[in-house]
Amino acid sequence: MKKIILGMVVCATLASRVFAGTPTISEKIFVVERESESLAIIQDGLTKRHMRNMHNMNHGIIKFDGDDAYLISRDGYVVHFDPRSEKVLHEYKTSKSAIGFVIGKNYVAVANYDDKSVDILTRDLKPIDKIKTGSKNVGIKIYKDMIIFAQMDSDKVTILKDKNDGKAIPKFEIFKEFKVGEMPFDAMIKENTYIVGFFLTKAFGVVDLDTMRFSEIKVTAKDNKPILKIPHFGFWSLSDEKTFIPAVGDNAVMVYDKDFKFIKNIEVQGLPVFTALSPDKKYLAVTFSGKDFPTIQIVDTKTLKIIKTFTFTGKVLHLRWSNVENYLYVSVNGGNDKRDSNKVNVINTQEWFLEREIFQVKAPSGIFIYNEKGK
Repeated sequence: MKKIILGMVVCATLASRVFAGTPTISEKIFVVERESESLAIIQDGLTKRHMRNMHNMNHGIIKFDGDDAYLISRDGYVVHFDPRSEKVLHEYKTSKSAIGFVIGKNYVAVANYDDKSVDILTRDLKPIDKIKTGSKNVGIKIYKDMIIFAQMDSDKVTILKDKNDGKAIPKFEIFKEFKVGEMPFDAMIKENTYIVGFFLTKAFGVVDLDTMRFSEIKVTAKDNKPILKIPHFGFWSLSDEKTFIPAVGDNAVMVYDKDFKFIKNIEVQGLPVFTALSPDKKYLAVTFSGKDFPTIQIVDTKTLKIIKTFTFTGKVLHLRWSNVENYLYVSVNGGNDKRDSNKVNVINTQEWFLEREIFQVKAPSGIFIYNEKGK
């Protein structure tokens, strides 16, 4: 009996130590309220607070790096804030219109649309350099000690290299430029591969950042017809084995292998706009435009079959998979139509049903999740 009791005590003690010493992760959700220059903050399933006066949020984007958060507004402001306290720490206006940014170890780089430059700032948003390109700049990414971006007006991909090798204040200079297809407009990066899309060339370009070689890959849709254009790469989805591309102008999601060899088209309900992979890469969520704006469809990425369709009471502008819970968050934007609603819907991704609706959000669009660590 003593041995049994002792064993129980030891097990209980070990369990309490594991529990006490194991960090837990909770999610704080920042939702862009595009019409009111604000962010809604959702915690524990409820809208708790709002961050006001965050500038023009029509194209607001948030990125996290550790316990730092950065926001870029449509009217060219970069805002540095603490996602835990929700306090603005610094802000800096780079131009009249900024389109994208990246966060480096000791800098923030902003691609400007309006004044045709790339700004290099410190992490607390003090200006280091303004690199003038004479072109609208898009698709900015980081690889090692390099910054890569596309020049929309000049049909170029430009690679900047830090002469200071990541030490102290960076000093970026042009390292390599490639002449690419007509009117590059967005890009994505996977490991050492920078992929850039074009408005006027029915293809996309691929830069190997290790060998500094450029190649162009034609993209076709159903019946081998060229697609009208490639949608923004933020709307693509890349798994280890497959690439999912919404076919603009066709009721299909195109599936390629990791080398961009065509596999098949998945027929979907409407004209797809956005695809998003679940964290485990097992499922793909697809959103639509036009009459199917209120709908999302869920695809099994192994069978490439649609397993579930949801239709809501407003326009679906964005969605985001939870990294720690079995949820898919969907922003449903009612706009000015009183028949529609403004809310974030929460889909249970184990049993595939609408579990709850979160209100007190106004004209929601982008959903960004900060994983808050605690004990």
